[in-house]
Amino acid sequence: MFAADCARAGIDDPELKSAYAVCRDYVRSTRADDFLASLLMPSMLRPACWAVLAAISITDDLVDISEGNGSERLQAWQDALAIDLLRGTSKDPARQALVHAARHWNLDMRKLDATFAAYHLDALRSAPIAAPWQEWRTRSRNNYLPFLEQCLTMMRHAGLDVPLHLTRMDAYQRLSDGLFLTDSLTDLAEDLDQNDIRFPAEELQRFGVTEEDLLQRRWTPQVQALINSHLRQARSWLNQPQIWGSLPPGPAVMLRTGCSLYQARLRAAEKAGPELLHHTVMRPSQLARWRTAGQARILAAAAWRLFPLPAFPTTAPPAPAILPAHRAASSELLPPRPHHSGARPPQLRAERMPHHVAIIMDGNGRWATARGLTRSDGHKTGGDMLVDVVHGALEIGLPHLTVYVLSTENLEKRPREEVDHVLTCAREQLLSGELLRHDVRIRWAGAPDGLPGEFVDLMRSNEQATKDRTGLSLTVCLNYGGRSELTQGADSLVSDARAGHLDATRVSEHLLRSHLSLSDLPDVDLLWRTGGEHRISNFLPWHTAYAEILFSDTLWPDVDRRDLWQAMTQYTHRARRYGAVPAPQPAEHDQDARIASHP
Repeated sequence: MFAADCARAGIDDPELKSAYAVCRDYVRSTRADDFLASLLMPSMLRPACWAVLAAISITDDLVDISEGNGSERLQAWQDALAIDLLRGTSKDPARQALVHAARHWNLDMRKLDATFAAYHLDALRSAPIAAPWQEWRTRSRNNYLPFLEQCLTMMRHAGLDVPLHLTRMDAYQRLSDGLFLTDSLTDLAEDLDQNDIRFPAEELQRFGVTEEDLLQRRWTPQVQALINSHLRQARSWLNQPQIWGSLPPGPAVMLRTGCSLYQARLRAAEKAGPELLHHTVMRPSQLARWRTAGQARILAAAAWRLFPLPAFPTTAPPAPAILPAHRAASSELLPPRPHHSGARPPQLRAERMPHHVAIIMDGNGRWATARGLTRSDGHKTGGDMLVDVVHGALEIGLPHLTVYVLSTENLEKRPREEVDHVLTCAREQLLSGELLRHDVRIRWAGAPDGLPGEFVDLMRSNEQATKDRTGLSLTVCLNYGGRSELTQGADSLVSDARAGHLDATRVSEHLLRSHLSLSDLPDVDLLWRTGGEHRISNFLPWHTAYAEILFSDTLWPDVDRRDLWQAMTQYTHRARRYGAVPAPQPAEHDQDARIASHP
């Protein structure tokens, strides 16, 4: 079977096969349940799955070794991986397989940074102090979600779109918590041997359990109540049919089976009783595990036959980045990527060029429907076109670009599935680091209410990482409503007046503007809407008061940077009056360069 898996994955080199075999054997011996779940993946993806799992398991074991400094060992392994990624190979078999998998399936190794960071914290933990819930949940998420994201990336690169629905992030977090809590219960004795208490501090307090009770292995009524409560909680978190019910059949079987294997471990922990404190829980027998996995393999094989992966990578993508792009110094920022056609921006006169362009990117769903695709395909393509437009804005020297990604009304009235896809596309663009590699300052305008906390954190971290950039200022309006912004600004102004911070009889435009969430955003010079609709849809009402408006029939996924340049060129031919009498037109017309139309 292993030879067949390698053949389907395009792995021919004997040395590389041997490296993948090392990973497979390591995972099988250290993470038996995860290994059985990996067998439910399509054959071509299994070797890469083993490489990632082996890397996670090996680095965890490096930290757990009692001799020496675990954090230093882990850092040395990470540093070696960084060098190996640049070289494209490694003398260490596990890293050799991981480097090949990363290149072959376009995996972003930065996604494992969170897992490695969690392991570093484990290595540096000297006192047996239980972590608070928030830290416990972060530890849980960093241990499990990065691997699941790598699996999704493999499937997506193989042609199967399995979105991580952001409006279900709370459910994913609970699932991650269930996996982590199961490990904490079944490995309790081993963790206590290392002075590691993996129960939230608030839970110990709630049941009247002290760290000393656990370290001294006291099976008190309080300890028993704590463990029984956690057993029930873990079962509940692992039983979430709404998650796998939203997935394609193949991934659904994999996830459901993985949770069933962990549920079996919980049953074994419950039977162990006081022995939990003294010995690692006896796992379900190999026969019992294989019985569960065997039935699932029949279902998974049928699912993958009915819904096969439609594509296979024939060429290796570029080597993935090693460090998060926002760590790069300004001097290391890359210039904008040229357009594939070789088109160059027009030479516009600086005094006539708009300084702030705002875009309503309309038509993604209609574009997809007209081609027999899903609306999510339209949003994904639209996201790719936005990146190209950003590169075009950098090329032409536009100081400010504001885009309407999702309105408050969209969030409330669009189907949940479609909102999921919009947020997923936005999240993937941010995580890719594409914009972070260039001189782009990313800003977010909108309300966090109703958005997944993980997504809000990601947006804010991108804002923080780029706050000192001096190139293009890209403002992303997501869960934004213009009237809401004005209302909140007025409410803030009234609050300040009531507190005596300002004179309520001297309210001016300047004063009201200073209370808007986008108070420092310059007025919009050109508002451009694609998709054939002729309305501004509650977009930046304050900032567009005197904007020139351009409506175009082109659907957003058919747009690229050349359309932005054409829109800016049209703007230069308009006479901006701001309510005044038209000024005399110069005899000479602008010598703006023409932009080639789309082929």
